[in-house]
Amino acid sequence: MIELKNVSKTFQTAGSSVEAVRDVSLTIEKGDIYGIIGLSGAGKSTLVRCINFLERPTAGQVFFDGVDLAGLDRRALRNARKSMSMIFQSFNLLSQRTTLKNICYPLEISKVPREQAIEKARQLLELVGLADREDAYPSQLSGGQQQRVAIARALATDPQVLLCDEATSALDPNTTRSILTLLRDINQKLGVTIVVITHEMKVVEQICNKVAVMEAGQIIERGFVRDVFLAPKSTVARDLILPKNEAVQKVDDGPLLRLVFDGQSAFSPVLSNLILECRTPVNILRANTQSIGGKVFGQMILQLPNDSAASARVQAYLTEQKIQYSEEDADKC
Repeated sequence: MIELKNVSKTFQTAGSSVEAVRDVSLTIEKGDIYGIIGLSGAGKSTLVRCINFLERPTAGQVFFDGVDLAGLDRRALRNARKSMSMIFQSFNLLSQRTTLKNICYPLEISKVPREQAIEKARQLLELVGLADREDAYPSQLSGGQQQRVAIARALATDPQVLLCDEATSALDPNTTRSILTLLRDINQKLGVTIVVITHEMKVVEQICNKVAVMEAGQIIERGFVRDVFLAPKSTVARDLILPKNEAVQKVDDGPLLRLVFDGQSAFSPVLSNLILECRTPVNILRANTQSIGGKVFGQMILQLPNDSAASARVQAYLTEQKIQYSEEDADKC
């Protein structure tokens, strides 16, 4: 549905230039919930604005449904953008309009008859769980409710794609989960392809099926969320999955192991059994467990004693129990 080929975007400043996106190629299939994740300044927001040509790429091509957006005139590009709605961190609701009238706004621009627009807006309010708040103004709504209105407004033109630029960053954890659940439901019920821009791995893990990791304007890793979570190849992905904790210190110079638990082993008392069977104490440096696609997966960084025989017993036990593990460099943990 969306294909980026060698896309770059350079901004010119006084006496210098900033290359925000560098040679990015990416394919997003119809029905995907595709996460684009990276730390601040990685180029995520610029990339998503290149997808709908709010930012025209300096180089490369963007295809939507097989059509090169660069070859469209202004009118055709506006029509293409109607199929790629966008929601933002700041909601961007019109403060002088009620919830219902905010949702009607893009329909008014498209010259949809008033009664038809109102009927459509009420259907969307029902979809996002705000049927009883159609007369409320943005100032009377919570942050989560305002984002639900923004989502409903974005769906008013029946888009094929919903671009979400840090749409949950201003929300508390519980509200974030509810908004992500709503987006997943929209994807399943309406078949809308969703692109999620975020700096939080928890957002990707909760709803995305695929993910691309960005750093310094480039995509440095991509794949199915499960695969990236279980075997992150880049330092950025590792840090996003298991954030470093400066308060945790190594006990000695013993080797470090990264353990990966799949959907079944995550529920097993692996660590307790390992200590009992191997007669070896271990130090847990970091750990994380997440639900991905309805299954529980986990990762753990262990430090083993500085004893080659004990380390060998532990690794033999992990191999026997078919627990994925890898030796880690202390500087990467």
